[in-house]
Amino acid sequence: MHTSGEGRYKVWLDIKKLHNDILLILGGGEQPHIGAIIVIEPGKKPQIIRIATHYDHQVLTPLAKAAQKKYKTTIVAVGGIHIDNASKEEIQIIVENCRRLIPCI
Repeated sequence: MHTSGEGRYKVWLDIKKLHNDILLILGGGEQPHIGAIIVIEPGKKPQIIRIATHYDHQVLTPLAKAAQKKYKTTIVAVGGIHIDNASKEEIQIIVENCRRLIPCI
């Protein structure tokens, strides 16, 4: 498992290989959850499933795209990060911590 950030801004990424396919599980903050699911098949555009009003697809999509570019196989990315009453600045910290996980893929 890979991590980035500290305290309530800490995010983590677990990478599972399922035969030739890759499953990415992203979580963090105060309440990890399932806020979005991204599916990318080789040669196709990402399929994005948003759960309720969550915006986790915005941090999951770059991770899934990076994995698809590297492994050229089907990628599924799932997860979510939550901090109660997060300010715009706190959200930026979380987004940056997620970006720092891309080289771990």
